[in-house]
Amino acid sequence: MENDKIVVGLDIGTTKICAIVGRKNEYGKLEVLGMGKAESDGVIRGIVTNIDKTVNAIEKAVREAEDQSGIDIRVVNVGIAGQHIRSSVHHGSITRNTKDDEITIEDINRLNNDMYRIVIPPGSEIIHVMPQDYTVDYEDGIKDPVGMSGVKLEADFHIITAQTNAINNINKCVKRAGLEIEHLILEPLASSMAVLSDEEKEAGICLIDIGGGTTDIAIFHDNIIRHTAVIPFGGNIITSDIKQGCMVMQHQAEVLKTKFGKAIAEEASPNEIVSIPGIRNRAPKEISVKNLAHIIEARMEEIVELAHTEIITSGFENRLAGGIVITGGGGQLSCLKQLVEYMTGMDARIGYPNEHLGRSKMDIVKSPMYATSVGLVLSGFRALDERENRYNEVKVSGRPGIQQKKKAGSGDFFSKILNKTKGLLIDDLDSKNDY
Repeated sequence: MENDKIVVGLDIGTTKICAIVGRKNEYGKLEVLGMGKAESDGVIRGIVTNIDKTVNAIEKAVREAEDQSGIDIRVVNVGIAGQHIRSSVHHGSITRNTKDDEITIEDINRLNNDMYRIVIPPGSEIIHVMPQDYTVDYEDGIKDPVGMSGVKLEADFHIITAQTNAINNINKCVKRAGLEIEHLILEPLASSMAVLSDEEKEAGICLIDIGGGTTDIAIFHDNIIRHTAVIPFGGNIITSDIKQGCMVMQHQAEVLKTKFGKAIAEEASPNEIVSIPGIRNRAPKEISVKNLAHIIEARMEEIVELAHTEIITSGFENRLAGGIVITGGGGQLSCLKQLVEYMTGMDARIGYPNEHLGRSKMDIVKSPMYATSVGLVLSGFRALDERENRYNEVKVSGRPGIQQKKKAGSGDFFSKILNKTKGLLIDDLDSKNDY
């Protein structure tokens, strides 16, 4: 186990803080070694609002994961989300010294690194620079320019920024818990690694990750991330609606939502009644499941409408052959798939994070609510952009497809003649020196 690479994903969410320890098995699948979970009190809509409570929850989750896996956790991959996340597209270019040499991975890296120096609004920081399509000497639409010849190399970049304060608060919490951050990753990108297949990303797909505080959107086409967005509504706002609409306690509203809730009111039975215990010697309260479904449907329609608006804004609405994948804790809501299909007119499925999971002792991680946590572990083994995985392989193994030159004198006909000629010249010089 010591020789294997072990990665820990830490999901600092609005409802839960989850730590998952994983490694790759002999078949290249992710094997979960341990998992820890704690209730998240210090996070609201993906933003840390109470440092001490968040630190305590991180320590509890990590301790539980350590006990299950037997691993001493020191370094983690952390997810970031929240209303403050912004994404934009920027154009960058570099001019190379010569057109005779091939474009190398170093040129790509130089262009990528240049994008970290662009002007962004004050108080923000760039967390991801993701190349879209490249242009070589005004020839556009190139996905991977490595190996081509050209002087001017350009590209469009999908740039994701986050508030500096939000990043600093996450760093502070993780450090105070005695841990180190290896990568800070946007949560919908992590979720996409866990629930989407390469075919779906190639065909075009929209991921809708419904968390407790936020709903995260990620749109892929041609295996490249094209659009990201964060909607400041999630499962918690539905719970609040139920609490107000049915006049019940917060924890009772949560149970009503998860056990009896439906996203489509027509699917609920009009005669079904749920009895809720009364407070302090008061009579039990009776709740109609039909009314409950109406409350949930109203809010879910709003969330789906906002997600659909983001799909239209991205300009990829008619290019998503894969349709929509719904994941996150909110993805478990009954009839949600049908509601999304009805409102968007696109195919939908619920995303379970078992795309890259091997055999595991803990089947609980195969629930949509752990998609981000599993994705954060996977990001330790795979880059967010498939092209980056390829470049790393090339760096390790050398340039593929190029043979090493034969050593002189290794049986080559021309090299034998050259050696003989050299020998004759040396003999001739030696004989002249004798006079």
